[in-house]
Amino acid sequence: MRTLDLSPLFRSTIGVDRVSRLLDSALQFDTAAQSYPPYNIEKTGDDTYRITMAVAGFGEDEIEIVTSEGTLTVRAKATASEEEEKGRTFLHRGIAGRAFERRFQLADYIKVGGASLVNGLLNIDLVREVPEAQKPRTVKIAVGPAPKQIAA
Repeated sequence: MRTLDLSPLFRSTIGVDRVSRLLDSALQFDTAAQSYPPYNIEKTGDDTYRITMAVAGFGEDEIEIVTSEGTLTVRAKATASEEEEKGRTFLHRGIAGRAFERRFQLADYIKVGGASLVNGLLNIDLVREVPEAQKPRTVKIAVGPAPKQIAA
């Protein structure tokens, strides 16, 4: 049994709603649902990342990419109708054409830079855009005259 009640931890905290959502989603992890489609996450630069998903059999009009409140959602709906499948006989069917929904939690200031579908691979480029007000600044130390000694 994997049921944990974390509500006592959040009674005395303010402003950590996102943390509680992350903990809830981590505890409700379903390995069967998270195995399709396979994906890679790679760091392509100092502030750039790429998610590559194997979506063979889907066209760009069948895939939807949505970002909302720090969550990237990739959805695909199978559009092959039963009429299209009736005239075909498969000896082996290894290309999964089932609908899926995959969610990724994005860190602060991560934005989707673009997406492309090439040879059955969906590439989603991510960029970290930190606002100027949040970037670290170096404060210069001014050198002034030495303090005067008043009494010995």
